[in-house]
Amino acid sequence: MSLSHFDDHGHAHMVDVSDKPVTARVAVARGAVKMTAETLALITEGRAKKGDVLGVARLAGIMAAKKTADLIPLCHPLPITKVALDLTPDANLPGIIVEATVKTGGQTGVEMEALTAVSVACLTIYDMVKAVEKSMSIEGIRLILKDGGKSGRYEAR
Repeated sequence: MSLSHFDDHGHAHMVDVSDKPVTARVAVARGAVKMTAETLALITEGRAKKGDVLGVARLAGIMAAKKTADLIPLCHPLPITKVALDLTPDANLPGIIVEATVKTGGQTGVEMEALTAVSVACLTIYDMVKAVEKSMSIEGIRLILKDGGKSGRYEAR
């Protein structure tokens, strides 16, 4: 198996997608921020000193998806048609489960945009409550689903 981001000489390059058809594409990524039950309560009860933790994290994730090509060197800038973030408090973790769905009509997929959205949303949650808990952990960021394009559908098990 060859890696498409390297040429015949092993040099990194942006993949040429100009001959690929424009198709509907979607990607869903998920991750979590684990914390104590006390920190989770602080967030869900709206008592964080920096404000609406989940609202700010949602906006940060949306902004991050739109900036992915600026952050990941070989990503193509894409016409994103949808970015949605679900941030779900989970008392069993305890923590926040973050899921991003990104869509485009384009020549390449939006997996990196979904993964970037989740990563930045998780980092934003950490940033907003790190004053009360520095031991939080960001875990399990991974692709859950991608569909569209030549490789078709992928669903994580």
